Amino acid sequence: MSGKAFEYFMPPVSILGRDCLKEIPRYTKSMRFRKALIVSDKVLVDIGLIVSLTNVLKEAGIFYIIYDNVSPNPTVEQVDYGLRLFQDNGCDFLVSFGGGSPHDCAKGIALLATNGGSIHDYVGLNQSKAPAAPLIAVNTTAGTGSELTRFCVITDEKQHKKMTITDWHVTPIVAVSDACLMTAMPPGLTAATGLDALTHAVEAYVSTQATPVTDCKALKAIELIAKHLPTAVVDGQDLDAREGMVYAEYLAGIAFNNASLGYVHAAAHQLGGRYGLPHGLANALMLPAVTDFNLVAIPKRYADIARAMGQSIAGLSTADAARLAPAAMRSLIETLGTPQHLRDVRGFNEEDIPLLAAGALEDIIGATNLRRASQEEMEAIFRAVL
Repeated sequence: MSGKAFEYFMPPVSILGRDCLKEIPRYTKSMRFRKALIVSDKVLVDIGLIVSLTNVLKEAGIFYIIYDNVSPNPTVEQVDYGLRLFQDNGCDFLVSFGGGSPHDCAKGIALLATNGGSIHDYVGLNQSKAPAAPLIAVNTTAGTGSELTRFCVITDEKQHKKMTITDWHVTPIVAVSDACLMTAMPPGLTAATGLDALTHAVEAYVSTQATPVTDCKALKAIELIAKHLPTAVVDGQDLDAREGMVYAEYLAGIAFNNASLGYVHAAAHQLGGRYGLPHGLANALMLPAVTDFNLVAIPKRYADIARAMGQSIAGLSTADAARLAPAAMRSLIETLGTPQHLRDVRGFNEEDIPLLAAGALEDIIGATNLRRASQEEMEAIFRAVL
């Protein structure tokens, strides 16, 4: 430990556990909220899951309007439209309901509601002047960590580019993770979001900004994911597995909210921005390859990750133990049936790799990656996933 001071970010209130959704009125009442803009997606509305939220709000005497047009990679246009709904309907707070996409879109709306301007104005670190409008984030997936973080990622469709906003003002005031809301998640989405959480924990643990506080959370998250994710994918009704993933996702979220991330996310943002690939799948594609690149810089940490994933490292050299980490990742990804090659991405063109690599190196989220890559090395990382 260097003794260097560090900051620690998390929501003022987090509610976790089975059936904890019903606890929301305790906070809306004390804050005297009257009308919510609910930010969600059409799937959650169509399958009726959102009724679990609207019933709670009705019982609390809260009026609401639903904005359900959020795509898997929320766009500038969607943020702007949601902002108009928020303002035109006299809403005084937001509730995001879903996974990372509704949470990120709601964060963008909340930021503009109090700071004005364009979402482009807030790309980078702490560019806002005022706290965002109050946001309660309700999870229906266990993966993104967006319900508790200071990160917001919005896609500029005109430039085919994802923009990363890192600003403590966008942190939700209440984060809600109820395992009972997650039993309807299909296996593919369960796998993708779970691997997203794994990526958060791994990148936080090897980040240049890692601290003892984030380390313990990251390693425990990795351990829980290795234990519970396969079961959650096979049997979505298993509440023990679902709850295990809730805690894993939450711990991983705290870890990366404070230690930040690295090249996996920087590369994944390019795949999402250019091809519309869902974020969890993009992370799963890039995680083993970036791990291969990073290994030599800090093998002891990757040996720890291998052990947390259930690998036996007794008697192995640190280097040999570290190499078990990407092997364990690939094994888990294969077990879950998640795509492992860029050639499986719709619209992917190998000629795009130089642009993808350049974009990844420009992404602010890669600034805390423990090993610096050149343009050629980043291109090699992408080619390793072909």
